[in-house]
Amino acid sequence: MPLTSPRLWIVATPLGNPGDLSPRAREILENADLILAEDTRRALRLCRSCGIRNVQDRRFLSFYDHNEAQRQEEALRLLREGRNLALISDAGTPLLADPGYRLVRACRKEGLPVSPVPGPSAPVAALSAAGIAPLPHTFLGFLPRDAGGCETLFAAFARTPGSLIFFERKDRLKKSLTLAAQILGPRDLAICRELTKTHEEFILTRLECSDRLPDDLLGEITVLIGPPEAVERRPRREVEELLRAELARGGKPREVARRVQNAARGWSCKELYALIPAAKTS
Repeated sequence: MPLTSPRLWIVATPLGNPGDLSPRAREILENADLILAEDTRRALRLCRSCGIRNVQDRRFLSFYDHNEAQRQEEALRLLREGRNLALISDAGTPLLADPGYRLVRACRKEGLPVSPVPGPSAPVAALSAAGIAPLPHTFLGFLPRDAGGCETLFAAFARTPGSLIFFERKDRLKKSLTLAAQILGPRDLAICRELTKTHEEFILTRLECSDRLPDDLLGEITVLIGPPEAVERRPRREVEELLRAELARGGKPREVARRVQNAARGWSCKELYALIPAAKTS
């Protein structure tokens, strides 16, 4: 698609290695009338590190979650006037876990052209090199910040027949993975950090062993959890007996469910928790 045809360009940028910027992405960023970016200062540094010419502050416009609705009208006006706009994220492919969806949808409704400029993507990069089953897979984006939201999300995808991919901050990683293990059960796990950068690292382990991960993991982290494993589900009668025995030892229902989970083959912690009332009365 030639640059002489004005439109909104969705431009993928490097995850960390400037060499990953495609020649086409470079051309579009050098010639766009305006670049929409989450953080204009980071975008300016990125363009300079990639050797993009014509980089000036006036060619950037901040575009993030809290101002997307306001900026959208300005972007649409410029597109109607025949300008070339480029949308980028801090790193990787825009929209997958970043602002921009509403703008793209508005452009489609108005018949304004939108074109992708494909390139780096953290979920795809992680899938390609981690050794976790790549198909099918579900990308969850950034996890909710609260434990309740994470629990709801994991439970919704607990039976999805494929790998799960998400981003998580280092200070919440172990807590989130512990919760995932309780809900999803035994699975393969890959912690992919600093992708394409000098200190790139793939930590391959098991989800049920995530509490043994180092506490000092740094950098951008992409998490891959393998698909559900085929295990013979322990009969409900036996599981209720296990629950009754643990209930006799005392503790809150959720603690009891967690204690039983390792022995209750094929049952998630959430399912065990829901079974406790029946175990008490049977």
